Formats: sequence, C-alpha cells, structure tokens
Amino acid sequence: MMMTSEWAFILDEVDQLSDMIRQSDVYAALREAQQVVYSDAALVAQIQAFNDMKVQYEDVQRFGKYHPDYKTIMKDIRQMKRALDLDERVSQLRLAENNYQDLLDEVSIVIGKNVSQSVKVPVSNPFFAQDSGCGSGCGSGGSCSCSA
Repeated sequence: MMMTSEWAFILDEVDQLSDMIRQSDVYAALREAQQVVYSDAALVAQIQAFNDMKVQYEDVQRFGKYHPDYKTIMKDIRQMKRALDLDERVSQLRLAENNYQDLLDEVSIVIGKNVSQSVKVPVSNPFFAQDSGCGSGCGSGGSCSCSA
C-alpha cells in the first residue's frame, strides 16, 4: 500500500480525533480516578493481592470442587473482590472506565456509519449495539435482517 495524500489527510484527522478524546472531560475523569486509586500504596497492594489470587482461582477452576484448596480459595477470592467492590475509589475508577468505553464506542459507531451504513461495529455496551449495525439479533440464530 502506497502512502498518498488521502492517507496523510486521514492520519492527520485521526491525530486530531485522538487529541480531542484526550482533552475530553471523560478522559480527564478517568485519569483522575486512576491517579486516586494507584497513588494509594495500600490499595495497590490490595489490587495486586487480588490479581495474585485470581491466578490461584483459575487453577482451582480447572479442577473444580476436586481441588484440595477449592473452598478456601473460593471464599478468599470472594472476600477480596467484595472488599475491592466496596472501596469508593475503585468504584469511581470502574465508573470512569465505563464512561470512557462508552465514549470510545460512540466514536467508533460514528466512524463506522460514515464509512458505510452496513458496517458492524463491535461495542461493549448493548445500548449502543442496537445502533451499531444490524442490531442485537446478530449471532442469535438469524433473527435479524442482516446478511452475514
């Protein structure tokens, strides 16, 4: 593929779009929430301990209830997850991440629709999936009217 002036123009537009996203309030809220969470050493240690426990959890999932530490690990991971879920800073970070993902989904849909009305744009939020192509029926046994 050769670089043409049209490609250069598109790349300039992409740079402008990414700058606009980085200057948005949603992005600023995400960065602030990340700063709040990851500036607390105790909370970072708690998150790391949870991530380490997830490795053990995945090992337990391979063997199920026959794993010797099944009950202990299942109980511990639920307690750790609950503790993280109840932390206000972590919940604010999750909310900021979801809002940022919604912004990216909206931008993707707008770009996809400008390319072609038949473009299917994968999105994380089912609310946007209805507007992203052929609706929520895709992959559910042909209940939508798209031609895959």
